[in-house]
Amino acid sequence: MADTDLTQAPLTHARVLRIALPIVLSNATVPIIGAVDTGVIGQMGSAAAIGAVGLGAVILATIYWVFGFLRMGTTGLTGQAIGAGDQAEMVAHLTRAVMIGLAAGALIIAVQAPLIWAAFRTAPASAEVEALARQYLSIRIWGAPATIAVFGLNGWLIARERTRAVFVIQVWITGVNAALDLWFVLGLGWGIPGVAVASLIAEVSGLGLALWFCRDALITPAWRDWARVTNRAMLGRMVAVNGNIALRTICLMAVFVSFLFLGAGFGDVTLAANHILLQFIDITAYALDGFAFAAEALVAQAVGARNIAALRRSIWLAAVWSGVGAMLLALTFAVLGGPLVDVMAKVPAVQAEVRAFLPYMVAVPLLGVAAWVLDGVFIGATRGADMRNMTALSAALYFASLPILLPAFGNHGLWIALVGSFVLRGITLGLRYPALERSLAAA
Repeated sequence: MADTDLTQAPLTHARVLRIALPIVLSNATVPIIGAVDTGVIGQMGSAAAIGAVGLGAVILATIYWVFGFLRMGTTGLTGQAIGAGDQAEMVAHLTRAVMIGLAAGALIIAVQAPLIWAAFRTAPASAEVEALARQYLSIRIWGAPATIAVFGLNGWLIARERTRAVFVIQVWITGVNAALDLWFVLGLGWGIPGVAVASLIAEVSGLGLALWFCRDALITPAWRDWARVTNRAMLGRMVAVNGNIALRTICLMAVFVSFLFLGAGFGDVTLAANHILLQFIDITAYALDGFAFAAEALVAQAVGARNIAALRRSIWLAAVWSGVGAMLLALTFAVLGGPLVDVMAKVPAVQAEVRAFLPYMVAVPLLGVAAWVLDGVFIGATRGADMRNMTALSAALYFASLPILLPAFGNHGLWIALVGSFVLRGITLGLRYPALERSLAAA
């Protein structure tokens, strides 16, 4: 479907599913990279090597998570340009996204020494593991510009409802990484450097493929219209939107990091149980993200077209399918949660601890679905300040509740606070929605 046809296309359940399902499938491939890396390096027979690759991957994933704002901000701004029928501005957002991604990645490379130092001070490891992890990071860090630029390109493609391309890019990166892992590590015996080089090549080739999917814009002169690309007002708007989303992401990170650290205070068994339970939350996020992304694209187009009826219809469709997804996830966790736990953990004490907290996993999709959907709505509307403020408020109340809930309920109190933060984020964003419609009507 051409961009000029998107705003005229009917808003249907089928359209939402066409956007959402490739994202759900794409997200399902994300854990495969880590699993293949771990499995291949595990053939070396060294626990330190496995730990080093795992720790290095977590450090990079944490850094990259902060830069997820580029994907979100690009989707909202590009979608609004499409809704407004401004083809030149839509293409300019592609160039801006790539420029910001490459610059951010170059900055990470430039400051890698203090970043890695701070990471190991936060999560200390044995001397052997730290040395091997540094070796891994010293290679993989060079993929930062490509990885972050792909965030922006994915956002641009999502805004154009080309989510099948996003799926292909993710499958390509996963496949190249797996194939090169096997060749470099098992075939050539390169060890940890082999795993790192495989990931680096996969990330850089992923950028090349993403650019190829954007070729229809890159063959036009609009992508290098530097007067438009570097327009101070538009750059300022992009910085403001992305900056607010970045601050929102930092608030979310503070909640999850504190959750892990506080859980460690309840002992090794509880720490292990919480880690497993968080995998259920990851599954929920990956599944519901598809419908949130659909909301981003459709809401952005409605906002760009100043069409309140289309805005409401987009939100309704995304909410319906998010609700269906949430109920299916809750049912799955209720029925299969126990058997899944037995596969994920072989220690009886950990299995028993996880089972005691499974009701929270059933509750998370149902109680958190509003937060995921409304995140998509506010990203599409580029209401970054609202997202920042409401996330900061929910994080502040999460931290404020801990001194009361932890002494009274222990780890249950920790989970109540976390799930409560999801609920509060959904409620507060919902309360801000009327202001979104008023601003659109006044524009």
